[in-house]
Amino acid sequence: MTATVGTRVVHKRYVPYAHAHYAGNLVDGAYSLGLFGDVATELCIVTDGDEGLFASYSDVQFKAPVRAGDVLEVTAELVRAGTRSRVMDFAVHVVARGAATDAQPGRAEVLDPPLLATTATGTVVVPS
Repeated sequence: MTATVGTRVVHKRYVPYAHAHYAGNLVDGAYSLGLFGDVATELCIVTDGDEGLFASYSDVQFKAPVRAGDVLEVTAELVRAGTRSRVMDFAVHVVARGAATDAQPGRAEVLDPPLLATTATGTVVVPS
C-alpha cells in the first residue's frame, strides 16, 4: 500500500437529536472532531492498511453551527505523507438541515450549496 497525496475519504452522517447540547439544537464542536477521527481512520486503512493514531491538530475552525437534524458530509484528504506521519485536511459540510414546522414536524431541506461548518488540519501516525 502506498500513501498517495490527494487520496480522499467521504462519510455522510445524520446528526441525531440526542446529540444536541445547546439551545437551538446546537451540537458541540467536539462532534465534528469525532467525525474527523472516523474519516482519518478510514483514510489510514485505505493508504496504509492500519487504523493509525491521531497525533495532533494544527488548525481547527468552527465556521457555522452544526445542529441536530443536519445531514453532514465529512471529508479527509491526504495532503502530506512522511515516513510514518500523514497530514490530512478535514471538512464538515451541512448538506441538509431540518426545517420543521407545526404542520410538518419532520420537514427538512437540501442545502444548495452545502454549508461549510468545520475545517481542520491534523496529523496521524502509522506504523513503519
